[in-house]
Amino acid sequence: MSTSEPNVQNRSYIVQIAIVIVIISVGIRQSFGIFLRPLVADLNISRETFSLAIAIQQLIYGFPLIGILADRYGSRGVAIGGGLLYSLAIFWFALSPSTFTLFTSFGVLIGLALSATTYVVALGAVAKIVPPERRSTAFGLITAAGSFGMFAVVFGMEQLRTIVGWQTTFMFMGGMVLIIVLVASRFPGAPKQGESATHNPEEEEETLLPVLRKAGKSGSYWLLFAGFFVCGFHVAFVSTHLPAYLVDKGIAANIGALALSLIGLFNMIGSPLSGWLGDRYRKKYMLSGIYLGRAIVFALFLLLPLSNTTALVFGSAFGLLYLATVPLTSGLIAQIFGSRYLSTLYGFVFFGHQIGSFLGVWLGGRFFDTQGSYMPVWIMGIVLAVMAFFIHLPLKDNSPLLATAPAVGD
Repeated sequence: MSTSEPNVQNRSYIVQIAIVIVIISVGIRQSFGIFLRPLVADLNISRETFSLAIAIQQLIYGFPLIGILADRYGSRGVAIGGGLLYSLAIFWFALSPSTFTLFTSFGVLIGLALSATTYVVALGAVAKIVPPERRSTAFGLITAAGSFGMFAVVFGMEQLRTIVGWQTTFMFMGGMVLIIVLVASRFPGAPKQGESATHNPEEEEETLLPVLRKAGKSGSYWLLFAGFFVCGFHVAFVSTHLPAYLVDKGIAANIGALALSLIGLFNMIGSPLSGWLGDRYRKKYMLSGIYLGRAIVFALFLLLPLSNTTALVFGSAFGLLYLATVPLTSGLIAQIFGSRYLSTLYGFVFFGHQIGSFLGVWLGGRFFDTQGSYMPVWIMGIVLAVMAFFIHLPLKDNSPLLATAPAVGD
């Protein structure tokens, strides 16, 4: 073990910084769905237009370049730059709302900012200082932090919007995001020459391009990519369109915001539990079970009579499964390919997640504007969940990176 390796206190401190960054970044992002109906009315745009802007945000959010930069230059500068850009974009839209700024600020700039201030960068930083046997647990805690942000921010922003309007609410959010810049200044920089960045010296011998080639030839890596595509489709569609869907069905707007908050609250249980179990049982089987659970939850939500109670129960049940895939998926990537380039390798898989997010958000708006219903997208979500159940079963969770010979058939 390198003498420069972070001690237990420093590891805990870095994990805490990652938690604060993710709470704020994800909490603000997940509140955007409550503004769908007000912005559609005030800007005189269609739901598809709003959805397309958010869909572009989701796609850029997953662009893998940020993970590569974080692995190369360290998480500190990337997170600071992301926090500044995030705040600037929110202020710009609040001060100059239009279709143009909706696409440029919400779509492009916030997409870039999110990629630098959420899971790809945070998990990559933590993976390098947490022992492998505790990695999934740490990932679960950080994922839960995003859910706490969703729980704490969404309902509060809805209450603030009803009092001061959406523009002033955005100004408040823009100021809140600047906290990321302050705490990110204590995030780790780039590893110094000769300094160990991981807990496995064999990983240090691998450079980025050989690791990428091994990942590209690995069927398991592409199965994780496909499974995360489904996850993105689900979470982006629900977080963006659930409040509007409920209001369309006669449910009060505050119930929609509360349902989103409950997703965050119950994912604070689901994600850490998923990470804890992922350190003890095979992650691929747990992923299959989570996607099967999503299919059941979606189906029951559509089949049961809709009411305040069923809306809130849906938020709670889906919350248990909402981001429970993140510690397992990222943990599998670290388990198979090592932690040295986790931000890069997870970044590419996360791009698959965001392609799914793009389609989930955009198709929700598209089908509503053309057919007056979200039902086709709900059904797509069920079908994709069943497919994801089967996708993870053949995944090989051994390590071609550290093994002396590649796994047969992988």
